[in-house]
Amino acid sequence: MDTMRKQKEEFIFRSKLPDIDIPKSLPLHSYVFENFSKYPSKPCLINGANGDIYTYADVELTARRVASGLNKGASHRGAITTAANPFSTPAELAKQARASKSKLLITQACYYDKVKDYAQENDVKVVCVDSAPDECLHFSELTQADENDMPRAEFSPDDVVALPYSSGTTGLPKGVMLTHKGLITSVAQQVDGDNPNLYFHSGDVILCVLPMFPYLRSELNNALRAESWCCNSDNAEVRGWLSAGID
Repeated sequence: MDTMRKQKEEFIFRSKLPDIDIPKSLPLHSYVFENFSKYPSKPCLINGANGDIYTYADVELTARRVASGLNKGASHRGAITTAANPFSTPAELAKQARASKSKLLITQACYYDKVKDYAQENDVKVVCVDSAPDECLHFSELTQADENDMPRAEFSPDDVVALPYSSGTTGLPKGVMLTHKGLITSVAQQVDGDNPNLYFHSGDVILCVLPMFPYLRSELNNALRAESWCCNSDNAEVRGWLSAGID
């Protein structure tokens, strides 16, 4: 037995750099906003479409208000977030919503018709982030909620917080269960420690050019942790993103 254990230990390669400190008990939102009180007025998010800038204090407060409004999801509420490709068919979207047991759908008005039948048949509410049809709630109803009404939620590091779906290249799309601990570890490996994989620095502008639905914006978590700015846009005009970041 000792010989077998010794053989296994010989295959463990350790870095010469110090271990990265990975919190064991924090939920994801507490980890990425852990130090925001030191720089609340720093820019955090840039809307590449119109140039609007939101500070770290704005984003953290909005997250708590949305969580409070959802109680009347997201990580603050102990909920699980999944994201879907807006170009999926109504049947594909219904399949994902059914498999993930979605209780609330957040979308844009132009995609409402794709989820309308599923929502009505399953008594699921739909929230639109832009001009909401009469049958939908507007996202402002969540962002204008009183953050002090947010109830305390109990968390375990092993609780699932995100459920991205695979593209289905080798079969049907499958949900990938990502836990608080797993995502925190991923972010820590990329931006914490003495030799991070991503050299994000305070004040850097990070362009979010990848779609949200397969990645759930992992680069956003990294930027929040590293005190960087995140520039987001829903169009393909890179020149517009660059202008927003430079200005």
